Amino acid sequence: MSIIEGQRMGNWVEAHRTIANATDETSLNLAGKISSENEDIPIIETNERDSITNNYFNIDSIAVKNDPHYLLKKLKQFKKLHKPIVLKLSTNPLVENKYYYGETILQKELRYFSIIQLLIVAFFIGFIVVAQRMENRGTQNRLWVGMAKETAHQLGTPLSSLSGWLEILKNIPGNEMVLPEMEKDIERLKLVSDRFAKIGSYPKMEEKDVVAQIRNMVEYIRKRAGGNIKFSVTSSEKSLYAPVSPPLFDWVIENLLKNALDAMDGYGNIDIKIKQLEQQIFIDIADTGKGINYANQKKIFNPGFTTKKRGWGLGLALSKRIIYEYHHGNIFIRSSEIGKGTIFRIVLNI
Repeated sequence: MSIIEGQRMGNWVEAHRTIANATDETSLNLAGKISSENEDIPIIETNERDSITNNYFNIDSIAVKNDPHYLLKKLKQFKKLHKPIVLKLSTNPLVENKYYYGETILQKELRYFSIIQLLIVAFFIGFIVVAQRMENRGTQNRLWVGMAKETAHQLGTPLSSLSGWLEILKNIPGNEMVLPEMEKDIERLKLVSDRFAKIGSYPKMEEKDVVAQIRNMVEYIRKRAGGNIKFSVTSSEKSLYAPVSPPLFDWVIENLLKNALDAMDGYGNIDIKIKQLEQQIFIDIADTGKGINYANQKKIFNPGFTTKKRGWGLGLALSKRIIYEYHHGNIFIRSSEIGKGTIFRIVLNI
């Protein structure tokens, strides 16, 4: 577009040269026609000393009248855009006119049009990417829900059968020692089934003492951890209340504690610190285990990712879903150092 305007300006200046040196009426009429046809290219005429003359074309005359420096400002702009086209009128003494010209409205619109096109293309690409991510996330959520519901359903039948057998065994003498433990295991299986059922639908949130919930889960894990693991729970307040789903929140704490145990190979400390800052409760679960390298820290909450020889890699993925989707909080690795341990942080809104 700029090349075309340059050609038009060349023709326009040649027309003025012809007008200045016209010898016949035909040439004069043709040159006048070419000169008058320029209705869009803004032009400022200067003399051989590069001073602005009284001739300018397609420039806002009202702006020129209101601002005595308007033409000078425009001239500076035109000089940055194009070299002037020189019309020599005489050589001795040197008399010449220089014509500086700017961009037409069409050229400006075309330049901005390409930018707008790029923005539109970028918008649609971004929209497609976001839509695809939302679709993938929706598919993943439906998969989670379907898997959880099916698991709860599959557990329901054998649990009912086991409960029935337990009642029969209670009536048979000699089982008094094993029945309490069997009952505990069945209750535990019912809890697992209940957790999966709640994953498959939106759980009921209850105002609970988070400190008490964590202490109970720590006691449950402590009995199964062995004597070489030391647990500690400290809190800024005796009780801190937040809306939680007790079975699912316990599941998150259990997953984090089991991960800590796996990282320590039977020896070490697990320290849990709970504090409230304004409208949030912060729960830090620190272990003295192997630590997690930086590359794995980014992937550790992904479904299926695990560094263990056994396991499905779903514990932390489920924990993240429970905290993010149901409790509208946050869970992340606060810090981790190879050979020294890891600190997971949970953030709950009060």
